Amino acid sequence: MIVISFDFDLSSWAWILSLLPIIFGVTYNKFEAFVGFLGLAQIDLNVDTIQAYLTNAAPSTSADSFKTDLQEITGQNGYPGGLGDITNLYSEAAGVGTLTATDVVWTASGGAFGPFRYVPIFVNYAASSPASEPLIAWWDYGSSISINDGESFTLDFGASVFTIT
Repeated sequence: MIVISFDFDLSSWAWILSLLPIIFGVTYNKFEAFVGFLGLAQIDLNVDTIQAYLTNAAPSTSADSFKTDLQEITGQNGYPGGLGDITNLYSEAAGVGTLTATDVVWTASGGAFGPFRYVPIFVNYAASSPASEPLIAWWDYGSSISINDGESFTLDFGASVFTIT
C-alpha cells in the first residue's frame, strides 16, 4: 500500500485565492464609456496615472463611467483605498496597441479587509475630483473575497492589461 500525503497550512486560505483565476477564470470587462474617452483623446494610456481599487458593487458596462459611479470598499487594515497604482505603459507595434502594467498587491495588516468581488481600473486625475476620473475596465472574481490579517491579494495583469487592434 502506498500512502501519499500533502502538508498544507490550512490556517491561511491565501493559497486558495491564488488558484481562483486558474481554476475558475477571472473575467475581464471594459466600460463602454472608456471607448469614447479614448476616441476623444481624453485618456492618454501612456502618461495618465491608472489605478485599481476594490468594490463589492456590481459594475454596469453601460451605466458606470466614472469612479464615483462604483462604490469602493472601505480603506482599512492594509487596503489604502484607490491607491493601487498599476504603473502603466502603452506601446504600439504593427497596428496593435498594448497596455502593460505592474501587478498590484494589497496585504491585510491589523485585521481583514473586504469583502470585494470586482477590481476596476480608472484614470486618477490627481488635480481633479473623483467625478471626473474615468473608469476603464474591471475584473470579476466570480464571488466575494475577504482578505484576512497577514494574507495578500494580487491583481496580476499577466503579459498585458489589454490590447487594441
